[in-house]
Formats: sequence, C-alpha cells, structure tokens
Amino acid sequence: MFTPTLDPKLVGEVIAEFRKKRGLSQEVLSGLADIGRTHLSAIERGERKPTLETLYRISCALGIGMSVIVAEIERRTDG
Repeated sequence: MFTPTLDPKLVGEVIAEFRKKRGLSQEVLSGLADIGRTHLSAIERGERKPTLETLYRISCALGIGMSVIVAEIERRTDG
C-alpha cells in the first residue's frame, strides 16, 4: 500500500529560500511570526514539520500567501 509522505527537508528548504529572498534572518522572521528561532531553525533543517498554524504565521510574516509556499513544495515534489 502506498502512503504519501511529505519530505520535511524539502519543506524547510522552501521556507528558508523564501526567507532569504526577503532578506530576513531567522531571528527576524521568527520574531515576526511569533515562533521560537530554534523552532524555525529546526523546521528549515527538516528536523520538524510545521503545523498549519505555524506555516500560516511564517507566510504572513513573509508577506505571502500560505498557498504560495505550498505550491512551491508541490512543484518540487515527485508525483
């Protein structure tokens, strides 16, 4: 039986790339998103998966829709 899974490293890479495009440090983005910097760092390294609430906070702090992040993850996902 096939069980689709989401690669947490890919999710983290996409978030980190959007952060860097905005010229923000992890410290600044985590403050704007009201999440811990170590939490954001773990997400970007693929050690933790963001909840929908956390992804929403990150996207708002980046000034983009959550769907933009999800679409980029989907674009890079096989299948």
